Amino acid sequence: MTLEQPSLSAACEAVADGIEREALVTVFGRCTVDYEGRASSTLETGDRHVMLKPDGAALVHTDEGQQPVNWQPPGCEHDVYCERADADGSGEAEIGTEAGDEAVDRDDADALVLESLRSNPDERLLVRFQRVLQVSAFSGTDENDLALSGTEEDLRQRILEEPDLLEAGFTPLATERATPAGAVDIYGEDSAGRTVVVELKRRRVGPDAVGQLRRYVDALERDLHADADVRGVLVAPSVTDRADRLLGDHGLEFVSLEPTGD
Repeated sequence: MTLEQPSLSAACEAVADGIEREALVTVFGRCTVDYEGRASSTLETGDRHVMLKPDGAALVHTDEGQQPVNWQPPGCEHDVYCERADADGSGEAEIGTEAGDEAVDRDDADALVLESLRSNPDERLLVRFQRVLQVSAFSGTDENDLALSGTEEDLRQRILEEPDLLEAGFTPLATERATPAGAVDIYGEDSAGRTVVVELKRRRVGPDAVGQLRRYVDALERDLHADADVRGVLVAPSVTDRADRLLGDHGLEFVSLEPTGD
């Protein structure tokens, strides 16, 4: 169900119906946002998209960025009602009902209010719409979990299962080996018994990755015995031209390898 530019009363009824039947409810329009809880925050009037999920989560998005500017976690209680100014202009009077109650006349409403309440800890998210451009309610299910592929862990497992992908005779000895500069992705030895530090990246990388690998190599050269020969190998699908030059300048190596073998 979708309503375009509904009256506040019609929007209120649509949101209440969506909450009652445990639908995914979205509202876009001109609103303010207030939060009270472990801290407090206020967003003055602006165009925003609000999503109320049937598990109790609430999200407030603007037209920028991927993260909500305010949100409530699953387990919260959603409510919706309309407000109008008192006859004497002294304040606000609620003229709505809780989600699912019988609809009342809200034609004189001044604001549509979405409320998300969390009991532990006590938190309250209040969104007041002065104008609603669209309200939608969707019923659906999604029983599948996200399956990630092409991660650094995939790359690590490829090398651990088939060390010759790095080079013939390479022997992995440890993963996440601690050094003063941080944890090395794969620590091992080559066919000549020299220490090999392997830094993994799942996508094309630049100079920062070279600098990180160099710090690991320098740290291990200080940490191991004086005559230790430590090689540094950067593994990634590709590197930039500048990174390639830096690898050569610092005596480091590069192996091109994708996280998956597909």
